[in-house]
Order: sequence, then C-alpha cells, then structure tokens
Amino acid sequence: MAYFLGVDTGGTYTDAVIVDEAADLVIGKAKSLTTRADLALGIGRAVDAALAGAGVAAQDVALVSLSTTLATNALVEGQGGRVALIFIGFDADDLERGGLVEALKGDPVIRLAGGHTHAGTEAAPLDLAALEAEVTALGPQVMGFAVAARFATRNPAHETAARALIRRVTGRPVTCSHELSAQLNGPKRALTAVLNARLIGMIDRLVAACERHLLAIGIHAPLMVVRGDGALISAAMVRERPIETILSGPAASIVGARWLTGASDALVSDIGGTTTDVALLRDGLPEIDPQGARVGGFRTMVEAVAMRTTGLGGDSEVHLITEGLVGGLRLGPRRLIPVALLAADHAAMVHAALDRALSSDTAGDFDGRFVVPMGGQTGGLTPREATVLARITEAMPLAQALTTRLEVAALERLVARGLVMIAGVTPSDASHVLGRLEAWDGSASEKALRILGRRRNGAGERFATDPSLLAQAIIDQLTAQTVDCLLEAAFDEDTAFAGQDSTALARHALTKAGLGQHRGVIQLSARLGVPVIGLGASAPSYYSAVGERLGCEMILPEHAGVANAIGAVVGQVSQRVSANVTSPSEGRFTAHLPDGLHNFSDRDAALAATETALTAEAAARARLAGAEDLRVTVTRDIREAEVEGRAMFIEATLTVTAAGRPRVAHSSDA
Repeated sequence: MAYFLGVDTGGTYTDAVIVDEAADLVIGKAKSLTTRADLALGIGRAVDAALAGAGVAAQDVALVSLSTTLATNALVEGQGGRVALIFIGFDADDLERGGLVEALKGDPVIRLAGGHTHAGTEAAPLDLAALEAEVTALGPQVMGFAVAARFATRNPAHETAARALIRRVTGRPVTCSHELSAQLNGPKRALTAVLNARLIGMIDRLVAACERHLLAIGIHAPLMVVRGDGALISAAMVRERPIETILSGPAASIVGARWLTGASDALVSDIGGTTTDVALLRDGLPEIDPQGARVGGFRTMVEAVAMRTTGLGGDSEVHLITEGLVGGLRLGPRRLIPVALLAADHAAMVHAALDRALSSDTAGDFDGRFVVPMGGQTGGLTPREATVLARITEAMPLAQALTTRLEVAALERLVARGLVMIAGVTPSDASHVLGRLEAWDGSASEKALRILGRRRNGAGERFATDPSLLAQAIIDQLTAQTVDCLLEAAFDEDTAFAGQDSTALARHALTKAGLGQHRGVIQLSARLGVPVIGLGASAPSYYSAVGERLGCEMILPEHAGVANAIGAVVGQVSQRVSANVTSPSEGRFTAHLPDGLHNFSDRDAALAATETALTAEAAARARLAGAEDLRVTVTRDIREAEVEGRAMFIEATLTVTAAGRPRVAHSSDA
C-alpha cells in the first residue's frame, strides 16, 4: 500500500497531509507554525503529527511533495537577497523596460558589450577579463548573480560563458535567463532571472530543511516540489530554478480544490497569512496565464496558472487612513507577525511594552509594534543599516530599535531584505479579540487594538474607543477587500468585459449598487455567476460573509485548511521545452537549439531535427524532475507569408511536453 506525504510551507503555517493513494483519501493531517529561523522545526512538527494521526510509519511513505508560498510572499512583499545583474549587449535604456529597475531595487548592474543578433550570430565579443574584475569585487557583497544577454534564446553562448566564469571566481549561484524562458524580450527575461537569483537562498533553505527532517525520521522517498503551473519537479531541479515555485502554493491549492470538491466551474479563493490567491476552474482545469505569472507587480516569464495574487491575508498589516474627517482602514500588502503570536513566545516583553503605551495619554508612532531578527546574508548593507541590524539582537519594541527618524528608512530596507520582521496588529489579532480565534495570546491583541484605536482621524476623534469595534471594522475591511479580489478575477474572466479595467469595474458604483440589490428610481441587481471554493485555515471564519455579499454559493470543503498540501501530492510531473527555426536567407534554415545553432538546407529536415532534439531534452528533463511512464506531445507553430502566390517560410516555434506520474519509492515489502 502506498502512502503519499504532502507538505505546504506558508508564511504563517506549515501543513502536512497523508494521502492513501489506493483509497484516494486523506487519512491524516496536521498544522504547525512556520518557523522562519529554522524551517525544519515547523516542517518536522507538522509531518510528525500527520504521520501519528494517520498511524503510518515513516518508512511506508512512498512519495513526498512540497508546495510553498514563500517565494510568492517574498515577491509580493518586495523581499529577497541582494543580487547582481550581468547585462550583456543591452543599452542603458533597456534597464528602464519591463519593471527591471524596480525589481533590482538598487542592486548592482554590470553592463558589458556582447550578445547576439536575431539570427544567433555574435553581435560583439564578450569581455571576460572585465567581467572577472567586476565579479571578483562584487562576490562577497551579493548572494547570487543573474545573467542576461541580448538574444540569448537564439544563442546562449555568452550567458553560459559568463556563468562558468562567475562560478569559478565567486562560487555563488548563477541564473541564466535563457534557461528560464525561450521567449524573446530581453529585459523581461532579465527581470525573471533577477527574481530567480534573489529567491535561490530562500528556496534552498526550505528544501534542505525538508530533506533534513525526512532523513532524520527515516523517510527515503523521492522529494518533489510543486511548480507554478501545478506540475511537479524534483527538489534538485527547483534549487536551480526557484522562480518556478512562484505561485506554487496557489497552484497546489487549485489542484487540491478540484480533488476535494469535484467542481468543474468555480472561482477558487485561497486565503493565507500573506496573500489571497484567486483563480478560475473551467471544465475542471485552471487556465495557464499566456503572458507569464504576475506577482508583486512584476510580470515574469514563468509559466503558471492564471492567478490573481493580492497582498491580503490573515496576517496583513493594518493601516489607519488618517486623511479626511472620518478616516478608514486598509489591509496589506505586507505581512506582519501578529501581536498575539509574538506574545505567545515573548509574553513578558510584549505585555510590558503594551502596558507602558497604555499608561501614557499620548499615542506614540511606534506603540504596539515590535521588531524581530530573522538572520540571513548581510552583504551590501549600508553603515546605517548595519548599525540598526546590530541593535536588533532579539525581539524588542520597535521604538527600542531606532534612535532617530533617519533610521526608519534603514529599518524598512532591512525588512525588504528579509533580515528582520515587524510585529503589529493584523486581522488575526482582530479575530482573537472577537473570539473567532484562540490559538495565541488574545489579551495581547486586545491591548494592541486598544492602542491602535487611540489614534485620531482628521476630525481629531479617536478611531475607536472599544477594541471590539475596531476588530469588527478590520474584519469588515478584510471582507470588502476579498470581495474586490473576487470581482476583479470574475471581470477578467468574463469575455463580455475583455480589454476593460477589471479593477475599475469591481469598484464601480454600479457594481456596488447591484451587489447591494439597489431599489430606487433605478433598480440594480448583480451576483457572482459561479460558486466560490474557499480555501485556507481562516476561510471558514471569513468567507461566509464574502459569499453573502457576492450572492453566490460558498463551498468550504472539509479539508480546506490543508488543500495546498493535498494538491502537492496529487499532481503530475511535466517538463516543456521550446526552440525556434528561422530562415536567415532563402534555402537556409537555422535551428536554435540549447547546444547552439544548426543549419539545414531543407525546412522539413530542420523541423524534424529540432523536434528530435527537443523530445530528447524534454524527456531527459522530465526524468530528472522525477517522472516515469512519460507521455510526449509536440506542437508546431509555423509562420509563413504568401509571396507571389507561394508560401514563404518565416519562422517556426516547436514545443515539446513530456509528462508522467512521479516516481515513488518501492514499498518495504516489495
């Protein structure tokens, strides 16, 4: 009998499930707090509890699969390690395209001559001596390098040469843009490579933590990881290409939602600690985003499910809007450690700080907020940032970490690097105050909301004199922002509104009036036309009100809280590779393959050779990713033009996909 172990590591919780493969049933599940300082602790607690609950011995687990929202969360929150971009053959203006400057966030760029032409021939020689001098100096200051060369998808020679040199000189991880996408658009490929390089350390720590615990308890089954399109890849492969795990958790939730409910057409909404992820199931399958995954404001070239990811979760930062006479609330996009959770581990320090704040008649800017060190690579910090970080040796009140206003910006940069986290009021704290949640220290939440409510709006009045009223306002704001997320996704998917601004439509006065069933001189009615599947541990607490507001059926499956972990072990392994065939001159056809250019005098011979090479490559990658019993599909997109009554070949793109079930360990009695 085969048992599968699914693990999902999110920003707040790590989930584990045991699935009986033969019976197609969940027979054990558990949740544990994600322990960011040492991810193995949270993973271990969840895995051990799930195994115990299922009554399954570790050696009987035949497959382990991991999904995660850590990469998605990092991009949404603007976090990640410091990297350097090697930009080969591009102009300075290219840095301004595709959001590349925003993605770099001031990280160093080395611009070099080189790159190739559209036909794959060398545009200019690559100056390896200059590159070696630059990376030698930068190596200790960054955690990794991204390499992007002009037209590298037509000829990757300069990227591979740069990678070899960087690895030899620095020993740091290197990401080449041509390995992440076969598409053109160099700046967008460069952006994808930068984000990949920034995530390598984080995902490597996650995989290593999972492997460490599995080995310790005697699980020797293959470890797979969920990709952003819902397919599985081996842990070894994801260490090189962690960018493919963006939207991993959401993709797993889609697979899990389908498995749990059998629904064919529905919006799936998964609320975690950091994000809310919404996607459409149509005929039982999610759509793949043709433009590449969009996360945290960045449009990447990563194939992923068509998912709308918003920085809205149970641990989202609560912002008070002080403009105007009345003011208001806004949640996210940054995740905070809930005060209740921090107090569960640091009760004396948290309550002492909250009591001091409550004893004063005036509200301080940092009252009720704390800072927690997270560890990590510290190369490239400014002197001021290093000074602030050195002061944060343990969890402490935020005001204690800062001596001047000038240090606030330095602290924000430390947060962006993931070196520290802020603790403050979140919807999870509001749920504790309202009695909806009792997991942590609710009395700390009550004090923190009382402090927050003392702040004043534009009319000089306090936001709330009763923490329960403020808590309900926070939950109501979570409902309102969740409704907006779902409406935006619905307008995006409804062909009647194609090309229109879904954000504006979702917030339009007519939409709001219709949902409220307005009855006046004009009568308006609106409702969501498909059910919503609510996933996430907090979905049962929050989503009933969302369904009422949208006038739709709200499906909350039994195992909604661990849907990601379920989806992690019921997916397929899939690898897709693409290549182009061009015609630089009449009677000459060039196949742009990973090992270089191959020239042919016959079109069909070029296409056949490309298909053969891609089939071998896709199959090899799929086996490396952990698949067996492969199924291979080939698509050809041939572009021709009619000239003087005959077809003239322009270009062809061939794509080969190899897919199969993941290999499983042999059972002990086999």
